[in-house]
Amino acid sequence: MSIQLYGDKVSTTTRAVLLFCRERGLPVELVTVPLMEGGHHKEPFVALNPNRLVPVLKEDDFVLTESSAILRYLAERFEAPEYPKDLRERARINERMDWINTNFYREYGYHLIYPQLFPHHQRQPEEVNRATVQWGSEKAAQALAVLDKHWLGTSKYLCGDRITVADYFGATLVSTGELIGVDLSRYPNVSRWMASMKALKAWKEVFDAHEGFAQSLRGKSFVTLPKA
Repeated sequence: MSIQLYGDKVSTTTRAVLLFCRERGLPVELVTVPLMEGGHHKEPFVALNPNRLVPVLKEDDFVLTESSAILRYLAERFEAPEYPKDLRERARINERMDWINTNFYREYGYHLIYPQLFPHHQRQPEEVNRATVQWGSEKAAQALAVLDKHWLGTSKYLCGDRITVADYFGATLVSTGELIGVDLSRYPNVSRWMASMKALKAWKEVFDAHEGFAQSLRGKSFVTLPKA
């Protein structure tokens, strides 16, 4: 059996999968695709994923893209309790992951955070980029409120009192706000949940590049969330 995860620890979506693999001790090898050097635009990676995005999972001749799909595949492949076999439990996990990916992350990552950090995510002209960031700020605040009150509430994790693949996926995406100094203190349930996830034994090792990047941005001015 040979399973490779093609990605980079600077990639948010790679970290989500890698954190799960490290916590579960799965026999998955990280093959680093150096994003900062444009490795995702070069062969042999482009042949694996013409979208030029990480992560990509390769097991023998089976190739799978999209981090949420990879998480669910690995959990089922190794019969991990983080993706239980009960149909309704799985449906609930899928619901959370789909909401995080298509609602929350769209506003939080691609409208608020990334247009302020990465030139290839910036809209043109500059007025459009500013409007995009402002939109993202307002919508991200609304999504965090939903995450705090509706999805989490008093539960320890996203789907109850047991950790699932939805938590690995969601917490990693929420952590991207640290790059621009997002303050989660007005969302006590989110803050509590994030503290639990950061206490995982593999978090520090998986997030070392993220922490270094966040440190390098300290002191810079960014648009974050609207004032309460």
